[in-house]
Amino acid sequence: MIKNITDEMGSLVLKMKDLINSDIEDIKAARHEKLLDRNDDKQDYMNQIIELRQNLNEELVKKMQEGVDINIYRNDVDNLEKELTELHVLNAKLASIVLPIQQMYKDIVDELTTESGGNIVEIKI
Repeated sequence: MIKNITDEMGSLVLKMKDLINSDIEDIKAARHEKLLDRNDDKQDYMNQIIELRQNLNEELVKKMQEGVDINIYRNDVDNLEKELTELHVLNAKLASIVLPIQQMYKDIVDELTTESGGNIVEIKI
């Protein structure tokens, strides 16, 4: 069971990494609308990973209570941890690209708002 959980989590992490790499490429190519297309999948994968992490912890505790030396799962858990660390680094790379773009759009909106006296859209009656 533990091997199945770590394998499934690893598969989801790889899918997440592929989606984030696609996000980075689309940002570089100024295809920002494509990012939205992947958001639901990324959220779903993240939720599944969180649920599987909880299942993994429960299974490891159960094995310990049964007297099983859980070190037999060490390689699988270590590999999963390595993949999760790589995902974290890749996500930070995406954030370092997205946050300046977000700030740029905010600055543009703030400038337009300031120039129009606080209203972006002027309504005339």
